[in-house]
Amino acid sequence: MLPDVLDPAPSPPDAVRPRAGRSARPGEVLRQSLRLQRRSLLAWCAGLAAMVVLYGSLWPSIRDEPSITDVMDQLPEVLRSLLATADMSTPVGYVQAELMGLTGPLLVILFAVLAGAAGIAGEEDRRSIDLLLANPVSRTRVVVERTAATVVATAVVVTALGVALAAGGVLFGLDLPLAHVLAAMLHLWLLGAVFGALAAAVGAATGSVALARAVPAATAVLAYLVNGLAPLVGWLEPVRDLSPFAQYQGHVPLASGVSWPAVAVSAGTVLVLGVVAVSTFRRRDLRG
Repeated sequence: MLPDVLDPAPSPPDAVRPRAGRSARPGEVLRQSLRLQRRSLLAWCAGLAAMVVLYGSLWPSIRDEPSITDVMDQLPEVLRSLLATADMSTPVGYVQAELMGLTGPLLVILFAVLAGAAGIAGEEDRRSIDLLLANPVSRTRVVVERTAATVVATAVVVTALGVALAAGGVLFGLDLPLAHVLAAMLHLWLLGAVFGALAAAVGAATGSVALARAVPAATAVLAYLVNGLAPLVGWLEPVRDLSPFAQYQGHVPLASGVSWPAVAVSAGTVLVLGVVAVSTFRRRDLRG
């Protein structure tokens, strides 16, 4: 595998070599990060699209089976709260329960965390961070553009999921308003971006791939539980809005559209985590 640096040796055919004494072009780190991810991005996009098509193909049989709703209603209240169950006899309720409640967010967060952890901590783990910083780029630029690459890559994956969902709606009779599908994808992207930025920040602060993966993963589980159990556990309700999952599905965007206050909170969280990543990375000694 080629080292993920600006001027690797040997260089891939599409690598761009900045001239000595001159700063690399703006966005060069971002572009090359995305270029080196293109195969994994394609695989993730294809896999998510296939999953959505599979769920869509099951809708005609679910729609004609009212007992499914009865089964969901018989689940314990705790499970129904955690799984954000809805009326599965409607297209919105079916997609919310089967895709947007847990499976979609889980996969998008997984992708974003892996990408965020690889950005800085991955370079240190491969002992190639010095090669990257030997190019005429500052530490600040490296962190900002690597984090931006994670956010952009997450947007690509979520876009593939959204396109597949819109197409599946047409193919399988899922009557989903396009504006609400777009709203759900916006909130899903921001959810992934928050945890991807957290992975990047932990990686930039510690240089540890294990921590950059484990901390966001544990935080995601905790945030999911807080959001899901808050309606049933009174003392969790005051902290529910601190959970990124509350910003993602607190108002069910697939049914009600965009919540701009939630968008602002999520985007602000990503920016704050980016600032933390830059600040910590600039101050510490690096392995590599």
